[in-house]
Amino acid sequence: MTRIDFYILQGQDAGIRPLFACRLAEKAYRQGHAVYINTGSSAQSNYMDQLLWTFSPDSFVPHSVYMPDQDAKPPVLIGHSEDPDTKCDVLLNLDNEIPGFFGQFSRLTEIVDQQSERKQAARKRYKYYMEQGYQINSHEING
Repeated sequence: MTRIDFYILQGQDAGIRPLFACRLAEKAYRQGHAVYINTGSSAQSNYMDQLLWTFSPDSFVPHSVYMPDQDAKPPVLIGHSEDPDTKCDVLLNLDNEIPGFFGQFSRLTEIVDQQSERKQAARKRYKYYMEQGYQINSHEING
């Protein structure tokens, strides 16, 4: 069964979620995991693609925007509402909706900030996962 972790960030700034996602993706990659970052749109996927190149001057996270017919797939893929046809074990969800394909991942990470709309959407996702019997871990992140 998929392990679900909610990371609750203290702040409303729109930039903290993608930045935290970059740090989590880097950590997972360094631990040998394959990561899929699910976004809500093509624009958000492209933003994450650029941010992964620039979020830290001392890091390198091999990644690309997901394309189903892509021959070589790096360990970190970015897409929006697409079921990846490659084996990834960690799903970072930046969308306000539940990815229909989350069950194929061993771990799902939900990143929540204090922005009202995103917080409400996260509560709905949390409730859904609980109703489905998933064990949920919550982590309060300060700073």
